[in-house]
Amino acid sequence: MNFQSMNYFTMAAQKRSFTKAAEALYITQQTLSVHIAAIEREIGCQLFVRHVPLELTYAGEIFLQYALDFQKKYRAMQHEFGDISHNRKGKLRIGIAHTRGRTILPGLIEKFQKANPRIEIQVIENPNDTLQKNLLDGDIDLAIANFPDKVLGIALRDFYEEEVVLLISEELLTGLFGDGAETIVHKIASDGDASLLRKCPFVLNNQQDIAGKVGRELIAEAGFRPIVKAQSENIETLLDLCARGVGACFCPENLIRPALSEKQISKLRIFRFRKNGTSYMIRFGWMKQTYQWRIISEFMDQAIGSAD
Repeated sequence: MNFQSMNYFTMAAQKRSFTKAAEALYITQQTLSVHIAAIEREIGCQLFVRHVPLELTYAGEIFLQYALDFQKKYRAMQHEFGDISHNRKGKLRIGIAHTRGRTILPGLIEKFQKANPRIEIQVIENPNDTLQKNLLDGDIDLAIANFPDKVLGIALRDFYEEEVVLLISEELLTGLFGDGAETIVHKIASDGDASLLRKCPFVLNNQQDIAGKVGRELIAEAGFRPIVKAQSENIETLLDLCARGVGACFCPENLIRPALSEKQISKLRIFRFRKNGTSYMIRFGWMKQTYQWRIISEFMDQAIGSAD
């Protein structure tokens, strides 16, 4: 048995298909089957129930835990000896939410690649709540997310602060309040009173999203049930709908400019509520291990330097 065979097994367990696993590994299905069969002969247990989709046996579930643990230790060993030998190459797997990644990663990766041309950056895009699990499962090396202040088994480092704001198109405000729109705008801006928007339609993020959660809390605090015109996990879709006057939208402020044109933004009103929970810290998170790959620290240092 070798590390390659374990990698083949974990991919098959993840994909639940020999065909899909072989495609992801760039090998033939026959090669994959030979490796899996060799492991089964060596440990004397069947690892998969071979139907569609593949199903792990009890022995397969146990072996998967060992294989994942070996993979973590093997990657840590590669990183440590790479640092010792100054062999700066490898793959840095970064987990981040889609829109946040689109906003901040391209420039960071471009700059980091110039200094580290032999480091491959793999970006894994998942919702904020999923990234913590990705770290603990060993699927990523570094996450950029809204972590709590403490997470068992994960080291944290502050990156930058985000603030959720509310956007409403001027067209929608005029349609709702007519000549009194400016008075309403002033009252919301000065008092932070969202109850004035009880007749306003909304386009909302899902509750698992930070902006969706913050927005629903503000609406609940204001004491009304929102008129929801659309829901989506994609903030860019919601911002486009907001710019078209379909509904008001809660969004992290730093994600607005990458998603909308200056012309669209000029026709929107932005409201800040400045209450607990509307601002929060975006942090780096990585697994606590006996050895920390130097590349992870260097990427964070560069990112924080660029944000200053």
